[in-house]
Amino acid sequence: MKDMEGRTQPSTEHQSGGHLVVVIGAGPAGIYGARRLAEAGHEVVIINRDLRPGGLAEYGIYFNKHRMKEGIRQQFRKILADPRVHYLGHVRLGERADLTLTELWTALTPSAIVVTTGAQGTKSLGLPGETAAGVYHAKDLVYHYNHLPPFSQQQFDIGQRVAIIGIGNVMVDIAHYLVHEKKVSEVIAVARRGPKQRAYTDQEIKNVSHNIDREDLQQELERIRPRLEAVDEDVAAIHQELIHHWEVHAKEGDSPTRLEFRFLSQPTEIRHNAEGRVCALRLEDTALVRNGDNISAKSLGTFTDLAVDTVVFAVGDSVDHGLGLPPGKAGYAVNPHPDPDHPGDEAYQVYDPQTGERIKGMFVAGWSRQASDGLVGKAKQDGEHGIQAVNRYLEKMPGGSALELEMKLAGLHAMLASRHVRTADYAAAKRLEEIEQQEATQRGLEYYRFASDEEMFAQLS
Repeated sequence: MKDMEGRTQPSTEHQSGGHLVVVIGAGPAGIYGARRLAEAGHEVVIINRDLRPGGLAEYGIYFNKHRMKEGIRQQFRKILADPRVHYLGHVRLGERADLTLTELWTALTPSAIVVTTGAQGTKSLGLPGETAAGVYHAKDLVYHYNHLPPFSQQQFDIGQRVAIIGIGNVMVDIAHYLVHEKKVSEVIAVARRGPKQRAYTDQEIKNVSHNIDREDLQQELERIRPRLEAVDEDVAAIHQELIHHWEVHAKEGDSPTRLEFRFLSQPTEIRHNAEGRVCALRLEDTALVRNGDNISAKSLGTFTDLAVDTVVFAVGDSVDHGLGLPPGKAGYAVNPHPDPDHPGDEAYQVYDPQTGERIKGMFVAGWSRQASDGLVGKAKQDGEHGIQAVNRYLEKMPGGSALELEMKLAGLHAMLASRHVRTADYAAAKRLEEIEQQEATQRGLEYYRFASDEEMFAQLS
């Protein structure tokens, strides 16, 4: 069988007795999950929005972490080369996309579908002024500097005084970009809670620790000292923790950017000028409340305006509500009732709250189940745990759904071609990777990425 580009697909006649499972999304949860399915003897069709596979591992890790990315790619290459794994890239799934879930199910009649598309929706705080010019979401910027189309082609008008709402590892990645690539004047990380509740690691902050404005930090800690001491937090110890890596210089060299913090500050409004551009972030003071081991923040009703010209939300993401699955609290809705045979499997079974029933054969894993939870290792683990639930489900079903897989895939290709959707198999994605590596070598770069899908397909023609 040949795909739309005339490439021959491996025969699947010898594998006609197993199950066919569709995995939607080719990030860590999807690819590592596909390996577990293939090892169990099933045929796996991976449908991916992007031309190249990788997802979070390719487009979520900071772009200069070449060794880390390459180590993950090597594992992905082995999995995607498995003859039981069939990759189909550059296909958008959703209610207003190239293909709906219902159409996919009808075309391939799989025994199960596993959604591992990650958290592709936008999460915000619902603040007045969020639509002002100069307001961005961290995920969009991360995709931009990692050269993921179409974000790679978008323009981000970053000013000189940038507030980042959130204080986790994503905040640090955005600060890294602003400090060492954009070299803005000031970056201010804004946190609703205190410094002890920060969610970034010491290893991550090393890249920007030398840019921490130590005088400003001391003033900030003095400003909130009474509120920290009210919950028995040691201000001197916190100060040492925050500047622990201050003398470490990032490999990118020095930058004039000052990195500052505003703790115990709840954003309540984004203010803009007459031209519609961000001019200030209104903050409400908060205090810490201890409830056992938990620390929360309560509003105090006093406000200040932080003068900024750019605001970036780094508060996590949500799932794409346009995919066609019912949303839940943390991702897509999953079964609230314990599985009587295998407790824990219910956490991966898609559930329809309107009917009060599971959606037969539909599963979620990774960030589609728990949005923005952990990094690549956590997504990998969750994908593999989810596939254990899928494999147990398949054990109860008669085999044979992989019969006539070639014919089913041909029909799917024909449907997409009729809609002028150009697809890429794994051979094409691998060839593109080789072309980009050659381009990087010629340019004397560690890596090179084509900025648009059109450029990528032109290289493959």
